Amino acid sequence: MTGLLGPAEIRELAARLGVTPTKKLGQNFVHDPNTVRRIVTAAGLAPDDVALEVGPGLGSLTLALLPVAAHVHAVELDPALAAALPATAERFAGPDAARLTVRNADALRVTAADLAAPAPTALVANLPYNVAVPVVLHLLAELPTLRHGLVMVQKEVADRLVAGPGSKVYGIPSVKLAWYARSRSAGKVPPNVFWPVPNVDSGLVAFTRREPPRPDVPRRAVFAVVDAAFAQRRKTLRAALAGWAGGPDRAAAALTAAGVDPGARGESLTVEQFAAIAASAPDGPAAAQ
Repeated sequence: MTGLLGPAEIRELAARLGVTPTKKLGQNFVHDPNTVRRIVTAAGLAPDDVALEVGPGLGSLTLALLPVAAHVHAVELDPALAAALPATAERFAGPDAARLTVRNADALRVTAADLAAPAPTALVANLPYNVAVPVVLHLLAELPTLRHGLVMVQKEVADRLVAGPGSKVYGIPSVKLAWYARSRSAGKVPPNVFWPVPNVDSGLVAFTRREPPRPDVPRRAVFAVVDAAFAQRRKTLRAALAGWAGGPDRAAAALTAAGVDPGARGESLTVEQFAAIAASAPDGPAAAQ
């Protein structure tokens, strides 16, 4: 594996670039080589995988990805960091740096056309805490070529993403990720591997894309039902979906048609059941978008 960044290299690079990690951008730089090795190993990249990294920062994970991926797309919001990353890759990765493409962009606005050559197949990233869930969902929606991934996020967020029905932390992120992929927890990461040190643990989430549970129902229609169901968690679905359906009786009818108890609550339903409800929308699933 290529040369990796330890605490001394991280501090030296940051000082040379005049970079101070900012909470606004959710920047916490990994300075432990063993942690990035662990992430890359857990990601299970094949030799033909094209990795997409969001928020590469100073390049800790980037350098670990370059020797094992066919190509690495790095999307960095901070212009100073984006500009410096190619030189860091050349310095530490040698010839492997030729497989790196850096884009100074907001990951929430990246499109498939931006990353078309070659198209990403695996998302591997230490995601900024403040946008982790929106970034994962946006990229899965925008990049159909993504087959699998491993992301590091705040532990609390990781728990929500992989939670199943009936869990106290099961909610909108859990259901929406389940629409796209099967997910699982891939371990915990302690705060002391970051600079600056966050006041929370991080968690690794692995996912593998699957076909949507109901390809015949528009995703937006399903997500509209999910959003409505969890907007008022304590209410029964009959009440929570009243606004979505045009009244509690219409909601109850749609729920019954979908085989769901109108007295149930959102946290007890699978993504397949949410899709069935969307398919049973009073005016049809397309109208529920």
